[in-house]
Amino acid sequence: MGTVNTTDAKNSLDSKVENLIIIGSGPAGLTAAIYSARARLEPLMIEGEEAGGQLMITTEVENYPGFDHGITGPELISVMRKQAERFGVRFVTQNVTKVDFSQKPFKVTVRDKVYLSKSVIITTGASAKLLNIPSEKAYMSRGVSACATCDGAFFRDAEIAVVGGGDTAMEEANFLTRFAKKVYVLHRRDSFRASKIMVDRTLKNPKIEVIWNSEVVEVLGDGKAMTGVQIKNTQTDKISTMNLQGLFIAIGHKPNTELFKDILSMDSVGYLKTKPGTTYTNIPGVFAAGDVQDSVYRQAVTAAGTGCMAAIDVERWLEAEGH
Repeated sequence: MGTVNTTDAKNSLDSKVENLIIIGSGPAGLTAAIYSARARLEPLMIEGEEAGGQLMITTEVENYPGFDHGITGPELISVMRKQAERFGVRFVTQNVTKVDFSQKPFKVTVRDKVYLSKSVIITTGASAKLLNIPSEKAYMSRGVSACATCDGAFFRDAEIAVVGGGDTAMEEANFLTRFAKKVYVLHRRDSFRASKIMVDRTLKNPKIEVIWNSEVVEVLGDGKAMTGVQIKNTQTDKISTMNLQGLFIAIGHKPNTELFKDILSMDSVGYLKTKPGTTYTNIPGVFAAGDVQDSVYRQAVTAAGTGCMAAIDVERWLEAEGH
């Protein structure tokens, strides 16, 4: 243990003190990087090994302003990253393993290297919750999806199912009826937790059929694409098979905030709490933007908006602190 501490101390002493470190990428992080670089803060972005966030698994983005013919998620991230590079943003494509916000300068550890910084913006995003069955991962993007608005258009005239019982599941089921000829909503209980207006809309839609007290236990496929699902009745334990071309998981999102547990204030789900109307966390000098602190909107454009806010908040905070 002593050796590790010596290495940490040596590496941290060797490091210069950054004005700003951005942890995470995606639209929030890259927008924060662009704004802070143009303000001459010379930010360092530790973008992680799976850089780009949820947009990297999004096939077509048609609702991001400025792209009249749409753009793929990875292309949008690529354009933003090039823009950040043009203003001199430096990138570390590794995961942060530890943070220490107990004293200034803040310490951000990446494997055996410690970076020091006067301020930090956290943009680590959120991940869609999945069913945690191996076959679901095997057929992800080959029939299984966690984003209806991203992938719905690929399921024209198909029979598909949505798993979930909240507003997101209802929204996705209704949205998918624009493309699919039949949408089943699979729910493990006998009532939805979604708002009444969304439930009514779902039950009245002639293309939607609800299958109550059911949970998916297996995704079936031919090795290339999904062909159906096995569902279990939660009351009788009876297993049955449904032939489907698509399965949309809509059971919520989990913010990527494990690193900050017991360090920063979070809500009961794990979203970072920010002071209303700002990106300030409970630790002065540490800011949060994008889906890591937004459980409501979770859109690329709102993430980018809060990334801009965070960069401006940092610039003003550093100035006020006399840096």
